[in-house]
Amino acid sequence: MDDRALLDTIRDLIGTEETADDCASFELPDSTILVSSTDMLHETTDFPIGMTEFEKGWMSVAVTLSDIASCGAQPIQVLAAVGLDDPKRLVPFMEGAVSCAKRFGAKIAGGDIDSHREFTVVTTGFGIVDKKFYCRRSGASAGDAVCVTGTPGCAMAGLNGDERYRAHLLTPVPQVEAGQLIARAGASSMMDVSDGLAISLYDMSEASNVGFELDSSRFKLPDVSSGSAMEYYLYGGGDFGLLFCIPPAGLSGLDVKYTVLGNVVSEKGVWCDGKVLEKRGYAHHW
Repeated sequence: MDDRALLDTIRDLIGTEETADDCASFELPDSTILVSSTDMLHETTDFPIGMTEFEKGWMSVAVTLSDIASCGAQPIQVLAAVGLDDPKRLVPFMEGAVSCAKRFGAKIAGGDIDSHREFTVVTTGFGIVDKKFYCRRSGASAGDAVCVTGTPGCAMAGLNGDERYRAHLLTPVPQVEAGQLIARAGASSMMDVSDGLAISLYDMSEASNVGFELDSSRFKLPDVSSGSAMEYYLYGGGDFGLLFCIPPAGLSGLDVKYTVLGNVVSEKGVWCDGKVLEKRGYAHHW
């Protein structure tokens, strides 16, 4: 069983709406949406070997800010709960966490410290967005263009030893500004691709009750020294590009670097060059 299948077992308990996105939302009296997201990272499963404590701090905040960015929101605060196997690790870790938060206009506003057998971090972030620009995974409509920012696959290339992409893997950059610009351009749906492009397309297909027809000739694959660029592009995790759907007219004047992957269709599913795209990506397993 993977984490998506496990989540399905509690949807009826928590609610379909509440389990459909990476962020929760709460409407404030002034029609501003408060979004929140939380992530748990473990040393053995989430931090590549060789990372510095600073890089672990940066990544821990970045994964949460990326979810907030995918809503079109501006991050404002982050809470960090750190389970330490060695107390000496806290200061350099928090230096990285604070650096990442400041870079994107947020603040580390508190958290918790505890002892733990394995270095473990939980980050919870909050952001704000005007109600009319709030994006979710749902909302895509047939005829929309489906696009992605950045170049999926770079982080996986870095994980597999390509030093040119090491920074993509260890100090990923949440697309905060791009997310806001995309939302204001009229995006109908958006999410990040940190679990991989293919699985993210399937997640969005399920949430929006639509499908996607992709054209691989449009893909801008990473230049890799080993392995398959297409494999990395479609199935590699760790990249923080934004997958979004938008009416074609909304792309005119959008000041963001993006790639149009294909189109939204009414039938649920994901196809690439006319063939069903394999549904897989990064996931935790039990």
